[in-house]
Amino acid sequence: MKLTKIIAAAILLAFAAGAALGQGAIEKPKVVLGVGGKSLLYYLPLTVAERKGFFKERGLDVEIQDFAGGAKSLQALVGGSVDVVTGAYEHTIRMQAKGQDIRAVIELGRFPAIVVAVKKGVKFDSPADFKGMKVGVTAPGSSTNMLMNFVLAKAGLTPQDVSFIGVGSSASAVAAIRNGQLDAISHLEPAITMLEQSGDIRVIVDTRTEEGTRALFGGENPAAVLYTKESFIQANPNTTQALVDALYKALQWMKTASAADIAAIVPENYLLGDKALYIAALEHSKPSYSQTGMIDADGMRSTNEMLMRFEPELKDAKVDLSKTFDARFVQRAAGMTH
Repeated sequence: MKLTKIIAAAILLAFAAGAALGQGAIEKPKVVLGVGGKSLLYYLPLTVAERKGFFKERGLDVEIQDFAGGAKSLQALVGGSVDVVTGAYEHTIRMQAKGQDIRAVIELGRFPAIVVAVKKGVKFDSPADFKGMKVGVTAPGSSTNMLMNFVLAKAGLTPQDVSFIGVGSSASAVAAIRNGQLDAISHLEPAITMLEQSGDIRVIVDTRTEEGTRALFGGENPAAVLYTKESFIQANPNTTQALVDALYKALQWMKTASAADIAAIVPENYLLGDKALYIAALEHSKPSYSQTGMIDADGMRSTNEMLMRFEPELKDAKVDLSKTFDARFVQRAAGMTH
């Protein structure tokens, strides 16, 4: 009898220790996750975590709702139809500025991996030539739109100097360039490599690399993250930890996986009918993924400065950047705090 009591006490102690680390019982095993363009390489760590079974391993049933762009998935979070979002880090700063406590819990991408290109045959000598163009973005208000606003502002133009057209994700973006709907595009992989290889576009700005990101922003620029409301984190610390654990494991797997390994696990429709092209797009994108899951302070400041400089409603906003990223969950996933 004594032995049974000792074993029971040991189990209780182990459970308490796990709970203290955010690893106890999952408060919300069924989680609804919003994403704006799941097949884009920007969100690849999410697909890896899903396809490799890393969410299930952590006791989660994750329902992924795919929206036309990041702005739409943010709306879904604010409206309460999704619990968490994989989206652009900048949305956390925007929402904090509006008094809504939305925080990132893991970084998935360290460079935006967004490319701005002009359609072949369109006259373009300098960024001033964007004036009057029809520019395709994933969805109005999304990170592809914001980055283009930044490019325009650096050229002395405003968003009103162009016509933005939401073209959705890869297949529809490629079609929009080819059928003459657009003069230029601000978009993501694999659409960009497909359009580059077919000679349909000329790349002007490339944030798939550190060099291109620094050339545009003068510093780092955190990209895709997992973000949610602070109230969700407070109510569901173990669920949040399980989500971060799964995505952290995906980032670590991606570090050593080849582009061919990754292409082998994604859904067939991601390949746009051309596996070799998708692998080439993956090679271009690999440097853009987060190595640690952590957002550094320089990256936070760089993003905030960009938004304050070019977004009128954020010009005088006083955002506490420490509230835009809760590092505890990544630290635990990486075994930094024990």
